[in-house]
Amino acid sequence: MSKQEQTPKFLVVDDNAQNRALAQAALEDEGFDVVLATTGEEALEEVQRTAFDCVLLDINMPGMGGLAACRAIRALAQGQDLPIVVLTALRDVDTFDQALKAGADDFLTKPIHPTALVVRMKSALRLRRMSSELRDHYEIVRHQRDELMRLSLLQERLTAFVVHDLKNPVNVIDLHAQLLLRQKDISDSTKNSVHQIRDEVRALMRLILNLLDISKAEEGRLVPKAARIDVDELCTRVCDAVGVRASGANVALTCRLDAREVTADPDLFRRVLENLVDNALRYAPSGSEVAVTSRVAGEQFELCVSDTGRGVPEDLRAMIFERFYQVQATANEQRTSRGLGLAFCKLAIEAHGGQITLEPSSQGALFCVRIPHQRA
Repeated sequence: MSKQEQTPKFLVVDDNAQNRALAQAALEDEGFDVVLATTGEEALEEVQRTAFDCVLLDINMPGMGGLAACRAIRALAQGQDLPIVVLTALRDVDTFDQALKAGADDFLTKPIHPTALVVRMKSALRLRRMSSELRDHYEIVRHQRDELMRLSLLQERLTAFVVHDLKNPVNVIDLHAQLLLRQKDISDSTKNSVHQIRDEVRALMRLILNLLDISKAEEGRLVPKAARIDVDELCTRVCDAVGVRASGANVALTCRLDAREVTADPDLFRRVLENLVDNALRYAPSGSEVAVTSRVAGEQFELCVSDTGRGVPEDLRAMIFERFYQVQATANEQRTSRGLGLAFCKLAIEAHGGQITLEPSSQGALFCVRIPHQRA
């Protein structure tokens, strides 16, 4: 068998046993030979005695770290053209730049997604087999890809800074609004204005937290902390929080709850309901109703929010859970959202092992959340 026909051999270097096992399973399922190492020193020894086709190298390891190991492999004659894909839990532009400077060909972030891992490792393997002319073209494309990656990481860092710096002043505004409401001589018109300020503050805080949690979910760091939730109390709190807004829009809020307890993350689940009610109020016509219902269906707890607005056109239904996607409001509806609420709901519910769907409805929109039900 010629070298071209031989089974590709991959070296997976990671001090975490679970990550090694996951990478090994994903690559062996594709028919590749996999050798495992747990430290940078082991990786260097393996490269010196075995001809590998590609290396997956974790950055953060005890002893010789991944970046030092990458530089050491590149210094070897057999490592100069060896494709190296680095793996890290640090999704930031500084780590990305350091990896490229150390000689890495590609950059993956944890948690490991088997499909993405296989695709990137195959791409690195194909690069090694390209002719020199094709490789020159690939290097141009790869440079452009690296620049896009850097811009993406810089944007994420900027978003994180902006979101963090916004939380404090927003909380201060809400605190002063609460202090105003405690004044004995406050007029009804002033009280109304303060309630509207608090309503907008809550909307802004919801947007800030949505941004944070969407970012966490994309990095695999959105982990629910389960607790028993009184659904009746939850619905009352959410409806009270938007009561002034609903009253101003002449929309009735109702809760019809058959299931009154659920096990979920209290903060995430509350914000899911807040986002769904907020979304329903945005499109509910004057004189209509926004209804919250709950039930247990088999092994699933189901929470639904419905309105009697114009609903979501059929051709847009597949896109409404995407980040920054907005359904344009009509002249009679409230302003459009920022396109983050439903995206957050989807990621938060999926983190619970459940799903959120837009159900068929004769009128308006009907959003249903389903998560595994834990019976008492």
